[in-house]
Amino acid sequence: MIDAASRGAIGSGASHLVSGHDPEHDLLERALADFTGRERAMVFSTGYMANLGVITALAERDDLILQDRLNHASLIDAALLARTREFKRYPHNDADAAASALRHFRREHPQAGALIATDGVFSMDGDIAPVAALAELAQAESAWLVVDDAHGLGVIGAEGRGVCEQQHLDQKAVPVLIGTFGKAFGTFGAFVAGESALIDWLIQSARTYIYTTALPPPIAAATRCALQLVDEERWRREKLHELIQLFRDGAQRRGITVMPSMTAIQPVICGSSAMALQASAYLRDHGFHVAAIRPPTVPEGSARLRITLNTHHQADEIAHLLAALDGAISQSLKKEIST
Repeated sequence: MIDAASRGAIGSGASHLVSGHDPEHDLLERALADFTGRERAMVFSTGYMANLGVITALAERDDLILQDRLNHASLIDAALLARTREFKRYPHNDADAAASALRHFRREHPQAGALIATDGVFSMDGDIAPVAALAELAQAESAWLVVDDAHGLGVIGAEGRGVCEQQHLDQKAVPVLIGTFGKAFGTFGAFVAGESALIDWLIQSARTYIYTTALPPPIAAATRCALQLVDEERWRREKLHELIQLFRDGAQRRGITVMPSMTAIQPVICGSSAMALQASAYLRDHGFHVAAIRPPTVPEGSARLRITLNTHHQADEIAHLLAALDGAISQSLKKEIST
């Protein structure tokens, strides 16, 4: 990033379609297409803008937008802004319910289009979407499938290509793949990857791409280096998954209930917001920054500690975290009972 900044401007100065599309953007988009196994890719300034831009550009007024109930807020907001005939949310990770809703819509509106959207890895539960089943449904019913794999890319799959790699899904199965740079890649921004015709359409139709300043070129350069690290340093993923298993095994031994997640996101349900806040404060006092996630981000009664592991953590830190977590839960329960 520093090298790129020393050779040019810090900011891009304009939107992509005016004068803001720098050679660094082009290099990154080519690298992303290769990384994801797609024909082309395009860079957005944020993941929120990517989701809004894609869904509002693809969904027409008479279409159905079908989404998982626990999708990220940006996907939900995108569906609301699209103002289609129907916007339905199926129960979390229930591909059968999605199929039932889509087929019911098709019977009543046989000529209308449809779009299915899901997170790849759900940011507050840490579980993985049944993308393969949704892909089969989308192909059978001629629907778009949009997968936001913000939390999967870089860490899921043997090569770090996310849930599509894990579930053996190519561009045909998942025609619209969205990812962000602020998670495993450690930078900022987002992208969409797919066939060439899709990218051409989005460049001309995605308002959140057309009418905003392009990503700073030094960030694009840094992101391209991050993609190389994903390829060259496989040990990072291997270590991360060892730490995930170490944490889960330790939690089980201590009787700490963790949600069924095999990703870096390991939520511990506390129930009330007060208990989650108390537990978070206790952990902070013991040297651990663990966010308390409360409604409306999560449903009422499911406030939680959102533990997020990364490659820089060490085994002894996991052991100390588990001990502190044990104390935090015990103290919070005592306070909850006393009040």
